[in-house]
Amino acid sequence: MAITRQKKEELVAQYREQIRNSSALIITNYKGVNVAQLRALRNRLKEQNSGCTVVKNSLFKIALGETGYAQPDELLNGTNAVIFVGEDIGKGVTALKGWIKEAKVLEIRGAVLEKSILNATQAEALSDLPTKEQVLAMVLGTINAPAGSLVRIINAPAASLARVINAHVEKQKEAEAA
Repeated sequence: MAITRQKKEELVAQYREQIRNSSALIITNYKGVNVAQLRALRNRLKEQNSGCTVVKNSLFKIALGETGYAQPDELLNGTNAVIFVGEDIGKGVTALKGWIKEAKVLEIRGAVLEKSILNATQAEALSDLPTKEQVLAMVLGTINAPAGSLVRIINAPAASLARVINAHVEKQKEAEAA
């Protein structure tokens, strides 16, 4: 049955909204995935603030164009489900790869990062990106390192002075005892 124009416009609007709220789009071939498996995948992705939507390729391509994203024509054919990865790309793609490893049915075809189109290998490599928490820890460590060094430098003369005074006091006590 054909989709009405109104339904098509609703789908394009839905895709546009999902694209705008995503940091990465992973395009997968979902052929062979049953409803229960798709539900399990969606549940796993939801934990990472990501989602999975089976898309109509032509309408998804329109939504990509309207949002200024690259249009991966070579990836948009056949049966596609798009993983809309939330804020943390590393966690989202890792969750997807973990589910694929368990279910052994889904295939990553590629990814879109705004103006960049990635092939399947590059898309899978996104799971190697550090998580948001790891990036924050690295940034804080980088910020803290100079501050810690500064504190040690500032405290060094005072500590040295204290040792010299203490040594002088010990020497005087020894001299008085002798």
